[in-house]
Amino acid sequence: MPKTPIARVNPVEAVVERGLFASRWLMAPFYVGLAIALAGLMVKFIQQLIEPLPHLLDLKDTEVILWVLTLIDLSLAANLLLMVIFSGYENFVSKMHSEDHPDRPHWMGTIDFSGMKLKLIASIVAISAIQLLKVFMSLDETPRADLPWLVGIHITFVVSGVLLALMDFIHERSERQ
Repeated sequence: MPKTPIARVNPVEAVVERGLFASRWLMAPFYVGLAIALAGLMVKFIQQLIEPLPHLLDLKDTEVILWVLTLIDLSLAANLLLMVIFSGYENFVSKMHSEDHPDRPHWMGTIDFSGMKLKLIASIVAISAIQLLKVFMSLDETPRADLPWLVGIHITFVVSGVLLALMDFIHERSERQ
């Protein structure tokens, strides 16, 4: 279907379409807010990193492992947040003009909405797995009644991820035919 020059479109329609297209910029404050949340995660990471240091030699092995898992958990959440900020902004607002920057992540500009969903659910599954591992490592502090719920929630995340991947696979396959 040939493109209709904007001048040939009904003037009211052209104004509405320009306004709707410009409305994508309403998403920009969301991504700025997520960047602020990323800074908040960094503060919590530093706090979690520093607080146990003076007592590190007195901690049990399991406590050190739980400390490290907490740091990994925060790191995964920060990675997830950064991925949502970059790919969400590029997919829904505007392309970032950073192609020539030597530190530009290779995946920027290549993750579509479907890929972002799969990476999001994979990160959630990893975070859930770490939380579950932390609970299992401190079973003395966890009410037994909570364990089936925690495992059930994790399994729900895993099954959701598999189903999302399967739906995307079926969708891609149907588009190729």
